[in-house]
Amino acid sequence: MSRRIAMASIALAASLSVRPPAALADPQLADFDYPHAVQRYDFRSQGQDLSMAYMDIKAAQPGARTVVLLHGKNFCGATWESVIKALHGAGYRVVVPDQIGFCKSSKPEAYQFSLHQLAANTRALLGKVGVERPIVMGHSMGGMLAMRYALMYGSDTGGLVVVNPLGLEDWKAKGVPIVTVDELYARELKTSADSIKKYQLNTYYGGQWKPEYDRWVSMLAGMYKGDGGTRVAWNQALTSDMIFAQPVVYELSRISIPTLLLIGLKDNTAIGRDRAPPDVARTLGNYSELAKQTQERIPHATLVTFPELGHSPQVQDPERFNTTLLEQLKKLTPGG
Repeated sequence: MSRRIAMASIALAASLSVRPPAALADPQLADFDYPHAVQRYDFRSQGQDLSMAYMDIKAAQPGARTVVLLHGKNFCGATWESVIKALHGAGYRVVVPDQIGFCKSSKPEAYQFSLHQLAANTRALLGKVGVERPIVMGHSMGGMLAMRYALMYGSDTGGLVVVNPLGLEDWKAKGVPIVTVDELYARELKTSADSIKKYQLNTYYGGQWKPEYDRWVSMLAGMYKGDGGTRVAWNQALTSDMIFAQPVVYELSRISIPTLLLIGLKDNTAIGRDRAPPDVARTLGNYSELAKQTQERIPHATLVTFPELGHSPQVQDPERFNTTLLEQLKKLTPGG
């Protein structure tokens, strides 16, 4: 009997050891380790002092090309970890900011969030660290931001890479009802690790979950906890409104620089789908169609798809994604 009890105790301990860690209250991600040293860019914007966190991984050789990585709304600079490693290993300098309102950066009480403003903040940071003509690469909301950056600063941008970007369709024009920021805020206040995981399972990973994804759920959920969690929720509501109101689909034909589209076709992301009528909801987030339409609209675009991957192909299958990325960067920026 004692042997059975001992074996049961071992089995119980083993099962507990593989459970994801509980998300601790950490609105600024002070206790969440990034893969490289985090630096600070302090500046004034909209009449207030702000601080943008960023990683700057220098290339081994001087004069190397720089890739700037822009995170999505439910992501942080740290989630680019495998991409940073691949790019740095291939000889690139890599700069990875956390945008204002997100992750380790300032979360203002009041801020007029726009893709224009975030692009301007990013360019100011790059000026401060001495980056010229970067390859700008963005994922999800960061893909929208990267395209806005290319539209604003095309002559100073060496290339554009977007990974499952948002903004490729106008949800409001397609019939998704508008809601107020207060309504968005009330919803954000209900965010939990369970709600994050459920959403990401169905939207980001095509219903297939891996234990390594738990780390990113804990990272995000921790920011909503504690006294600072309400400020996080407020900033998330403001940026949700920004994404919904500022699609880039109408300006794609004006992107004049070489562009690489890396698209997981199982993605179905569409902000506001849950409040749309069922007949409208079924038409949204069809990335198989959106990918082809976007390639046709951007004059110098190359499309590479991952048919079995979802919204975050760089997280789902990093080895395949990074191999593809490095191969395509050589074609996008010859000699780079």
